[in-house]
Amino acid sequence: MERILKLAVIVLIPVILWFTTPPEGLSDTAWRLFGFYIAGILGLILKPYPIQIILLAVLSASALFLDNAKEILVGYGSTALWMIIAAFSLSVAFGKTGLGHRVAYHLIRAFGSTVLRLGYVTALLDLILSPATPSNTARAAGIIYPINLSIAESIGSYPGDTAKRGGSFILMNGYFVTKITSFMFLTAMAPNVLALDFVTKITGLSMTWGEWALALALPGLVMLIFVPLIGYWIDRPESVEIDNKKLAADGLAKLGPMKVSEKILAVVFILALIGWALPSIGVDLSATAVALVAMTIVFLSGIITWDDMVQTKAVWNTFIWFGAILGLSTALTKAKFFAWLATFMQTNLALDFSPLVVVLILSAISVVIRYLFASSTAYIASMLPVFLTVGMASGVDPVMFGLVLLATNAFGGLVTHYGASPGPIIYSAGYNNLKDWWTAGGILAILSWILLFVVGIPWWTFIGMIG
Repeated sequence: MERILKLAVIVLIPVILWFTTPPEGLSDTAWRLFGFYIAGILGLILKPYPIQIILLAVLSASALFLDNAKEILVGYGSTALWMIIAAFSLSVAFGKTGLGHRVAYHLIRAFGSTVLRLGYVTALLDLILSPATPSNTARAAGIIYPINLSIAESIGSYPGDTAKRGGSFILMNGYFVTKITSFMFLTAMAPNVLALDFVTKITGLSMTWGEWALALALPGLVMLIFVPLIGYWIDRPESVEIDNKKLAADGLAKLGPMKVSEKILAVVFILALIGWALPSIGVDLSATAVALVAMTIVFLSGIITWDDMVQTKAVWNTFIWFGAILGLSTALTKAKFFAWLATFMQTNLALDFSPLVVVLILSAISVVIRYLFASSTAYIASMLPVFLTVGMASGVDPVMFGLVLLATNAFGGLVTHYGASPGPIIYSAGYNNLKDWWTAGGILAILSWILLFVVGIPWWTFIGMIG
């Protein structure tokens, strides 16, 4: 019954918009297409079926009733989508070869002698892996979580009475750091590309992979300094010292000697990072081409097989939802919906504040409202165009505003344990209590918001992105 009610709500929206007169200045086609788009967003939030099925249904309905299949399927031909899919191959390779685990154990041996230091090891490992793992679930829950779980158990920390010995902090910290690294690189989270697409369409700001990293990596690094400290302060682990040498030795012994596949992957990963960064210094090289070449190498060298990609659900789930939303938003742009919305906002909404204050207000609201969403995708698709349009109508600096919203989408998910897919997986281990998690997450979200402006604005000015 609940599923039927959710479906009824989703279907009702495009039906209502179909039979109502569009606002002045907006065509019937754009208005009706907007109805299908809203139906898709509601589907992402209500989830009566998996989001991929909902979005395919929306595409089908739009194609049938608006005869616009060609316009709404362009998302599947997007170079940005194919860059993400290609980058997923590196993520799959990190998991299959064990290179990610090997790097982790070397970091633990070098730096993980205390529980707090292990928090920074997790942050460093997530940071290293983030440029090549568009799924933060694969990164935080697939690679890092099992390592953190084994560390917790090795110090005698289990769910229940011994959780506070260190396991609760180690696991919770694993989620917090991935919410920071997720905005530091374009390829660190698949929805980043969708967010940048909206930012480009509405504000005119376009960025290469290197420009994104240059702008947002420094604020992210500063935030990462505080993440383990806040979690440690809130959680107060009972255990302090760690036998990191034994932990690392046992882990590396299980992995065995470094394989040829790991060595090849390490070289491919480094070369891919260089290739993605080169356009920022004037070298005309497509980021998508770099990703496709990297994917081809990991296939041809036998590091992963096609079956490995086929069996990785995240790859194809991303392909379906990303292409669908990108196609619908592109069709809305072509129908001049966002242009109309900007004009409408300028005419009817007056935020009587300075542009900087408007950015502060809207970004703070974006962090707070992220509390309602369990998906970055749903948040970006439903709220980001609204915030961007309101901000542009108020005369904000488009570059600063775009960068701020690209970051708040990710770290806004700190507020709750369900703010992104890795959260429920890590929380379900049973180590953490809701009070500590939400307290630490709330403090970190506020602190990250403050640091974004304190560090970001001077940095963006220094590198010449804002005046």
